[in-house]
Amino acid sequence: MLNLKPISFIVFLTLPWCLNGQEQAVQVYKYKSAQGVTSFSDVAPIDVDYQQVRIGCYACQLDSLVDWQKTKLYLSHFNDTIKMAAQKHQLDPALIKAVIHAESHFDHLALSKQGAQGLMQLMPATAKSLGINDAFNAQQNIQAGSKHLARLLKKYRGNITLASAAYNAGEGAVKKYLGVPPYPETQAYVKRVSILHSRYRQKI
Repeated sequence: MLNLKPISFIVFLTLPWCLNGQEQAVQVYKYKSAQGVTSFSDVAPIDVDYQQVRIGCYACQLDSLVDWQKTKLYLSHFNDTIKMAAQKHQLDPALIKAVIHAESHFDHLALSKQGAQGLMQLMPATAKSLGINDAFNAQQNIQAGSKHLARLLKKYRGNITLASAAYNAGEGAVKKYLGVPPYPETQAYVKRVSILHSRYRQKI
């Protein structure tokens, strides 16, 4: 069992991410140690409460066979929290849903191999800067992710394409390339968010 102090995601790099070219789900367990430290293990802890988190990279699956024009929409998931976040940060709730869908497929326990956590896939440092202590908590994650998204939209004067690109690749990359970076993952992500945003707007 691995007890990581401070929290580290190096453990994830040793796990079998791919098999025959396909990314595989990896089971990781999140728990509190006897000292109250948040820890992760690839073995189910004994005699302690834990959550099972799922590692993957939903947002960066370039070879995804999902038809984003037809894939199932999550019209009722976390609606109250999304509405509150939209009102607080002056965002279109359909855009919040689109980002959540693109980032984590509405899996509040999602964890990327880079360490991004929860519904809106916040990196630990970003989550900390936004004032939340548990990025796997759906309410905290949505509020913090929406705050971050609203700041990006303000910076890019309402340009959803640039805000989405910055959300995925970082503001530095958008500045460097004066627009959407030429990263296949980011370009696929921006298109995915755009399609999902349009579809959610038609439904809510």
